[in-house]
Amino acid sequence: MALSREYLSDAFAGTSLFEAKTWQLSPEAWPLTVAQVDELKEIGQACLHFHQALENLYLRALADKNLLRNRALKAPWVPEYLDRGKPRRLLEHAHDPRQRGQFPRVLRPDLLLTDDGFAMTELDSVPGGIGLTAFLNRLYAESGNILGTADQMLTAFHGSLAAQAPRTTNPVIAIVVSEESATYRPEMKWLADQLQMRGLRVFCLDIEEVFPLGSTLCFDIEGNPEKIDVLYRFFELHDLSNLSTADFIFEAWSAGELAVTPPMRPFQEEKMGAALFHHHLLADYWREALPAGSFKRLRKLFPHSWVIDPAPLPPGAVLDGPSAGGRPLANWEQLAEASKKERDLIIKISGFHESAWGARSVVYGADCSRKQWQAGIDVALADAPRNLHVLQDYHKPRRIGHPLYPAHPADAPAESVERQGRLRLCPYYFVRGDQTELAGALATFCPPDKKIIHGMQDAALLPCRIVE
Repeated sequence: MALSREYLSDAFAGTSLFEAKTWQLSPEAWPLTVAQVDELKEIGQACLHFHQALENLYLRALADKNLLRNRALKAPWVPEYLDRGKPRRLLEHAHDPRQRGQFPRVLRPDLLLTDDGFAMTELDSVPGGIGLTAFLNRLYAESGNILGTADQMLTAFHGSLAAQAPRTTNPVIAIVVSEESATYRPEMKWLADQLQMRGLRVFCLDIEEVFPLGSTLCFDIEGNPEKIDVLYRFFELHDLSNLSTADFIFEAWSAGELAVTPPMRPFQEEKMGAALFHHHLLADYWREALPAGSFKRLRKLFPHSWVIDPAPLPPGAVLDGPSAGGRPLANWEQLAEASKKERDLIIKISGFHESAWGARSVVYGADCSRKQWQAGIDVALADAPRNLHVLQDYHKPRRIGHPLYPAHPADAPAESVERQGRLRLCPYYFVRGDQTELAGALATFCPPDKKIIHGMQDAALLPCRIVE
């Protein structure tokens, strides 16, 4: 069943889920086949397996232990890459033995739909869109066979967080949003309100609203302090130095009074994970550490990626990387000589930086001038002592059609029109133990001229429905 523009407009007017954000409307949820949904479920499990293998790689390399069962392989450069530029206190927290086995409770890969299937550009551990997707699932429910319901998203989100709580009976969960992430505060507030209506103690708070009381972390309810059991961290780790209450979070966690998720382990939030997966020196490790099905799936999903490390090479050596001018690279500066065809590549900062999200650091070589490409390389090399950048093959999303309502209804008929565009799919997986639950997916449908797909005014944000 198609939803009218009037119905959709009224629903969005009554619930602002993003501050000062608008997008295009569609009468239909995005269609996914049963086979695609089955594949998405397998992708979720592979993402968790990847996190488990990455943790093992990081901790064993940090301890200078062997990585393989029957052959010598050590990689002390892996934690050096992943820890670069991080403050000592955060690293000490991440290395605490109590953190072993702690993974993000919500996993959201960014998947592009290409001619060859899905390509995963990154794996987000602090994703926005949870409340928005639940809202859209409910809004489009009458159109039929939606992938995940609003109730499923809400139940899965709460269940995955509550399982972390020091106390098990209706724990207090605080979704804490920093000023940098304020754009997402309305949807997080909606999420908390929906769970409160179920009798669950979930609250959306500004970072300044939490305070210490003894060894606990609290917030104020009608003049009385309320102890927080689980803090859902909706802020990036690079932002910790700007948060006046950061010390209190560390102290309450150290005292065993507070669970924090996603865990404050910066190695879990670096985009260079894809480059480590493809690194030729680690190929045997990943093959041994991952279940065969997940290894095969991740090999197909992750675009080939490299860490832009300007460390000098000995004479005659070449980089493990793409070619420029038809020749292998002896240093990263030579990447500037790549032809337009050879520049079908993305440069982006790996993590722990304010430009590491929202496509703000992305430079697409085939879609920019040589001068802009040179500037992107220069930034990556200059930043390397503190913030490494990643070079990644660009997998072009394929063109596909979907009905949209005209952007300016006063100047156009109210009927929807089939439009061409490109798709990014963001499935939401909620982790419980060693299993992931696919509870919904957010489709971002952009005009075909947009090379980098993300939420924007020209895009449509849609839930997904299952079709035969």
